Amino acid sequence: MEAVILILGLLFFAFIALGVYVGVKAIGAAKRGVDRTITQARRTVEDTTLRAKSYGQVGVVGELAQLRLALRTSMRATQEALQSGVAEDASLSESLGLFQRLSVHGRELDDELKKLEREPDRATVASLLPGLKQRTERITHSADSLRWAARDRARQFTDDDLDALNAQIDVEAGALRHWTVEPDEPVHGQGKPQSDGRDQGQGQGQGQGRGRADDVAQAITASDPRRQTEYPWQKAARPETTN
Repeated sequence: MEAVILILGLLFFAFIALGVYVGVKAIGAAKRGVDRTITQARRTVEDTTLRAKSYGQVGVVGELAQLRLALRTSMRATQEALQSGVAEDASLSESLGLFQRLSVHGRELDDELKKLEREPDRATVASLLPGLKQRTERITHSADSLRWAARDRARQFTDDDLDALNAQIDVEAGALRHWTVEPDEPVHGQGKPQSDGRDQGQGQGQGQGRGRADDVAQAITASDPRRQTEYPWQKAARPETTN
């Protein structure tokens, strides 16, 4: 009885622990989903604001907004391309590692550009714009190079697979048309010697000749009818003896 109570107690605590574990996991997943949604919404709002500034304002503020928008667009597109491609092509993991290192410089530049948007000294910010443009171009150029290289690699794999598939289909199509005869090959039923009829005629003539010869030989060697008994029950005469 005590063993049964102990087992039931252990099962009860096991179910409680399992419920707590599942609950924590569910809460964590929900929290990550909410954080992801909030991050996506904040990113959308920032991109919309930057587009509005880049098209609606002129001067230093508009140029800073254009730099931030170009940087964020290039980095986000490259990140999505590499993350989606690494699941199918493991060799992109090294490229993804390089992009993560590049992302550190991209985030630093984006933070710097964001701070300069609130800088009241526009003259100083204008003097920094050439260097900021150069840094932005270097980072976006590297990100674009990684993204297009990954796309070209995926397209090349697709083309190679399509070429191999086309070759297999051509072979299968040729196998399905197995009745097709090449011009150099003899057609079935043709190519037989045309002397078959004459040979057959000669064979028939020889057979008839042999038949006539057999009839003549039988006529020559036929038994004398006078020596044959008149009835089948009559016995042939015995030869005379000297006794």
